[in-house]
Amino acid sequence: MWMILAFSAGVATASDTADVVGFDPIITQRCLAVMSDSQTPRSCIGASANHCMETTEGGWSTRGMSKCLDQELQYWDARLNAAYGKVRAMRKATDKELRDIGSSAPSQADALLAMQRAWIAYRDASCDYERSHWGGGTGGGPATLSCHMYMTAEQALFLEADAIVE
Repeated sequence: MWMILAFSAGVATASDTADVVGFDPIITQRCLAVMSDSQTPRSCIGASANHCMETTEGGWSTRGMSKCLDQELQYWDARLNAAYGKVRAMRKATDKELRDIGSSAPSQADALLAMQRAWIAYRDASCDYERSHWGGGTGGGPATLSCHMYMTAEQALFLEADAIVE
């Protein structure tokens, strides 16, 4: 289940996180910066949310978990959007270069857009399925947010890697 919580682009500012005292995106950024060779960036997903839950009064309550998870979700969503914009611009430039030399290759920008739209539908369906495991209980909210956070972070990391390939 996605509720396992032990687990840069747009950076949240202090005003973005003011309502959740223990949330600090620097925790995730630091984790990514000091990874060992045996770690993957995936191991840093949830680091800031976990820190938030551990250091915020009521952080392990349903409401506290939801706030902390949502703050990290917003952090990863900003990174995802920044990376997507960069990759989309790169792919549009490649498409233009290919058209200029008379290539009939399929559009990379269009393929990226279709992939991202399909990924959003997949993420949403996956997280709805995760929520269904909670039978309408209060844990469903944090579980759904955790799922969205984790999957959004993975997609952000995927797109960031694509942005530096070229």
